[in-house]
Amino acid sequence: MNEVGRLTHVVVKHPLDAFIDEETIATQWQELNFATSPDLDQAIAEYERLVTAIRSVGAEVSFLPRAPHTTLDSLYVRDASIVSPRGMILCRMGKRLREHEPAAQRAAYESMRPPIPVIGEITDPGRLEGGDVIWLDERTIVVGRGYRTNDAGIDQLRAILADSIDELVVVPLPHWRGESDVMHLMSLISPVDRDLAVVYSRLLPVPFREYLLGRGIGLVETPDDEFDSMGTNVLALAPRQCLMLAGNPRTRAALERAGASVIEYEGNEISVKGAGGPTCLTRPIARA
Repeated sequence: MNEVGRLTHVVVKHPLDAFIDEETIATQWQELNFATSPDLDQAIAEYERLVTAIRSVGAEVSFLPRAPHTTLDSLYVRDASIVSPRGMILCRMGKRLREHEPAAQRAAYESMRPPIPVIGEITDPGRLEGGDVIWLDERTIVVGRGYRTNDAGIDQLRAILADSIDELVVVPLPHWRGESDVMHLMSLISPVDRDLAVVYSRLLPVPFREYLLGRGIGLVETPDDEFDSMGTNVLALAPRQCLMLAGNPRTRAALERAGASVIEYEGNEISVKGAGGPTCLTRPIARA
């Protein structure tokens, strides 16, 4: 497993099946802490361009269906499950309003042809969200310990993975803006090649930053003024081939100086308003 090989299969959820309609958006957006109400038509247009960019590397794109009891947040499909060498692991959401998403993803995975196996799930009192989990290589997984992911969830993940990993690194996350805000590990780091990652070092724990450097991973630094605009949230479509949210020119320039190519997408409705960048919008299943 890794986060940087050429993407060959990815699961997503279309705004028509997550946002559904203007009435649903109007009912939910404030309770879910969206910055403002998304415009459905514009969200659909942005999303279609995003999917086109993902398909440009030859990736198969599978769409999760509309599901009862899920919310606008189900657009951000990474958080409800984790990919592993043997199959999917269902999360238990730290955000209460997202609690139905893992079961909805299970049903979707089992109905795909061929089905994607589900090999385990995080249960109470564990909490674990996919945005806190990064595969650094095939045998090393890194997990952010914050408000969305707790110690019990990490322990359960370690037990499920068992002999599939050599090392599980726990990274303490900062309080930042508190429990109601979105602070995942992938808010602070996005691998874009085996030896390169985009980071926001100001909030990285020193031991973890040193650990990355010790593994020979070069760090592309997101500047302060591009952290809130999700400059750190970058999806590797292939090694050093990146998909990122438009509006982060200094991070893009730093990536290009490091030898990466960058595709940008406009995401005011699907990313900015719900605070979910391209890694949040995608659940990679397989990479070459």
